[in-house]
Amino acid sequence: MITLLIVDDHPVVRDGLRGMFGADGRFEVLGEACDGAEAVTAAARLRPDVILMDLRMPKTDGVAAIRELARRRVPSRVLVLTTYDTDSDVLPAIEAGATGYLLKDAPREELFRAVEAAARGQAALAPTVATRLMGQVRRPAPELLSQRELEVLELIAKGSTNREAARQLFISEATVKTHLLHVYAKLEVKDRASAVAAAFSRGYLTPNR
Repeated sequence: MITLLIVDDHPVVRDGLRGMFGADGRFEVLGEACDGAEAVTAAARLRPDVILMDLRMPKTDGVAAIRELARRRVPSRVLVLTTYDTDSDVLPAIEAGATGYLLKDAPREELFRAVEAAARGQAALAPTVATRLMGQVRRPAPELLSQRELEVLELIAKGSTNREAARQLFISEATVKTHLLHVYAKLEVKDRASAVAAAFSRGYLTPNR
C-alpha cells in the first residue's frame, strides 16, 4: 500500500483527492496540508511514500516546500499536481527535486499510475510537461559573458550611463553599446534593467560584485 500526503490550499480539492485515493485499496491517505510550510511539518512527521503537492499556495508555495523537504532529507517522493504547466512553474519544481509533475485535469487512472511510479522513484510527467523539458534539453546552452561584457554590465548595474561606463573602461561609447547588445542577446533580454536582473538571477553578478 502506498501512503500519501495531500497538499493543496483548496479544501474541496483535498476532499476530492482523499475520497478518490481512499476508495482504492492500493493507497492510504495519511494526512493533508493547506500550504508548503504545513506540508513540510506533516511530511517530516508522517513520512508518506508520496506527497501530492500543489504549487501556487499562500504563505509557503510548493517549490519552496520541495526545496525544504530536500534540505531536511525527508525521503518522501513529491508528485506535483497543479493546473499550471509554464516553464516558470515546471522547471523550478523539477530542479527543486520533484519526482513527477502532473496536471489536475489528468484522468483518475493516469494519476494513480503516476503516484505508483513516483513511489518507485520513477519520473511521472504530464505530456505537455515532458515536451517542455525536452525543449529545454534541446535548446543550445547560453553563451558565457566575456570579461569586458561583465565589466560593462557591472557598471550599468551601479547606475552608470553608457558614456560614464565608456570613460571608466577607456573605451568608446559605441563600444559600450555594442557590448550591451551582445549581453542582451546572450541573456535573451531587451533592455538594461532586464539584463541586470537576469545577470543577478543567473549568478553573473552578485550584490558584492
